[in-house]
Amino acid sequence: MFIEERHTNIIKLLQENGRVKVKELSQLFQVTEDCIRKDLRTLEKAGQLKRTYGGAILSKDYPLVRDVIERKDVNLEQKRKIAQKVMETLRDNETIFLDISTTNILVAKELGKSNRRMIVVSNMVDILKALSKNSNITAIGVGGTYVKTVNGFLGAETIEMIKKYSFDRVFVGTCGIDMTDQSITTLGAEDGLTKKAILESGRHRYLVMEREKFYFNECYKFGHVHEVDGIFTNELPDQATKEILDQIGVSLY
Repeated sequence: MFIEERHTNIIKLLQENGRVKVKELSQLFQVTEDCIRKDLRTLEKAGQLKRTYGGAILSKDYPLVRDVIERKDVNLEQKRKIAQKVMETLRDNETIFLDISTTNILVAKELGKSNRRMIVVSNMVDILKALSKNSNITAIGVGGTYVKTVNGFLGAETIEMIKKYSFDRVFVGTCGIDMTDQSITTLGAEDGLTKKAILESGRHRYLVMEREKFYFNECYKFGHVHEVDGIFTNELPDQATKEILDQIGVSLY
């Protein structure tokens, strides 16, 4: 097998499984572990993966669309599946928070069509608009500094308002999890600090994210996986990731 062909197959395995191990690749391609390590170094320099102890994960240089508004129509089927899972767990008379997230927009739309009776707080205009269609739901918006790219409110004033509440459950979006240190990430400090405040105000805390975000991370770390109770996703991650989450007591939905 040519080197280029082996590299292509390594990337394919990463896309399918989320991570690869040096020992397993060595056995699969019948080459030495040193040879595989060299392959991984080459692919890392090309920005296609990120080496970890004993293997590699996909690179954090994932082509994310930065503006939330522009991400509304990306991965719609996956997000609908996640939203449906969230809906199945919601109960009447709860007070919940729906964070700025394109997946949470779909949760809000489902709530808007439902018979649920609950209080829903959010810092995103799209979510509040969707909830307005259901007279049984008390929708509360937290204000602050309006940020056009997310069509919502972030920053110090928003955080102060969030801290006044105690939520039964909070559902927070993320740009990805860095499983090397189990950190939850987003694009910047203002968004990250707001998300951190939301997590701290919830008795039960959940992330909503597509499966691929288990293998990508952004620049600002606003929390760690052990701080949440569960993760709602469209498809379960690889076995190694599932085992880590199980060990720290994080449920997958």
